[in-house]
Amino acid sequence: MELLEICKRAKSTKYTIQNLTTDQKNKALLAVADGLIKNSADIIAANRKDYERGEQNGMHPGMLDRLMLNDKRIQAMAEGLRQVADLEDPIGTEIESFDRPNGLHIRKVRVPLGVIGIIYESRPNVTADAFSLTFKSGNAVILKGGSDAINSNIAITNSIRNTLSQQGIDPDAVQLIEDTDRSVTTQFMQMNDYVDVLIPRGSAGLIRAVVENSNIPVIETGTGNCHIYVDKDADLEKAIPIIINAKTQRIGVCNAAESLVVHEDIKDAFLPLFAKAMKEHNVEIRADKEAKAVLADALDATEEDFGKEYLDYIISVKTVKNVDEAIDHINKYNTGHSESIITENKETAEKFLGRVDAACVYHNVSTRFTDGFEFGFGAEIGISTQKLHARGPMGLKELTSYKYQILGNGQIR
Repeated sequence: MELLEICKRAKSTKYTIQNLTTDQKNKALLAVADGLIKNSADIIAANRKDYERGEQNGMHPGMLDRLMLNDKRIQAMAEGLRQVADLEDPIGTEIESFDRPNGLHIRKVRVPLGVIGIIYESRPNVTADAFSLTFKSGNAVILKGGSDAINSNIAITNSIRNTLSQQGIDPDAVQLIEDTDRSVTTQFMQMNDYVDVLIPRGSAGLIRAVVENSNIPVIETGTGNCHIYVDKDADLEKAIPIIINAKTQRIGVCNAAESLVVHEDIKDAFLPLFAKAMKEHNVEIRADKEAKAVLADALDATEEDFGKEYLDYIISVKTVKNVDEAIDHINKYNTGHSESIITENKETAEKFLGRVDAACVYHNVSTRFTDGFEFGFGAEIGISTQKLHARGPMGLKELTSYKYQILGNGQIR
């Protein structure tokens, strides 16, 4: 189908979707979840084609991990849909209301954004997540996945659309742009007459390209150069499992830790423990001069290392004199995603939580919790690292706008 026709259909459909009742939406979401499970063999077979092509093309292990689907991951996708069905429907809820001296009653009510375009790379789970959240929040969605996952995305989208049709709902609530030519992506970014907001999910290059080239308003979901700062008052035994989890549980995700910041007073006691843990997980360490004096096997860290999202078994190490220097370093190099402090000093923790400029700031917790599912949002549309409209994990409320409804009794101005 031509891009223009897809966009026209979405604009037409958005008025139908926003009028669905909560019960209709929830019933459809549960049916779609069941449909994904029913069609899991077909979806995995399609995904296998994408995965094998990725291997042949030398795709990075972290990206292959993002691409791969199995029964467990499809079950997780279905569970995300069910959780979204259980969430409160934001549409039509009153945010606030007030009365004016002239008798006007003004209320502020949540409404859908309209047509949401999502451009993403080799993460087929985004297809189901994006549908569930946009649909529950009363929006139509147009998906533009990467060519690396095209077979997976087609299979998932077909499953969703077939189920919607069976439920008597317009399947154009979700449409996938199947043309993988990059010029089509560029054209899509210009469809501001039809698409109300564009959300990119993927690499720094993809996000930058969308932000720079789109005529459609963009919600920027960011890359994650996430730090963990181990303070002089940290519980070192607590710190090691947190760092292992944040760095190694899944290397190819935006909430994985990429940099360690350590207080100089504890570097001699802590860094050998850290190095041992990283060696056991095959993580390469790139350290500054002070840390390298303790870490004999570490490589020299460059300026580029401190600002890099590796998505790999690599971590940089920076030594600081105090929490203020740690905060300055993190604010200089971070991407506004997720940052964590390990300390037993509540005053230090509060300073860090208050002054670090990021969407999510943690105390004695792994950065891996920056996730819509973990926050109880069901699924997520992405992690917004900007400050306008939405920030952090984007759930249902973040996919709404609002309008004012003004009730009167014949007043004129």
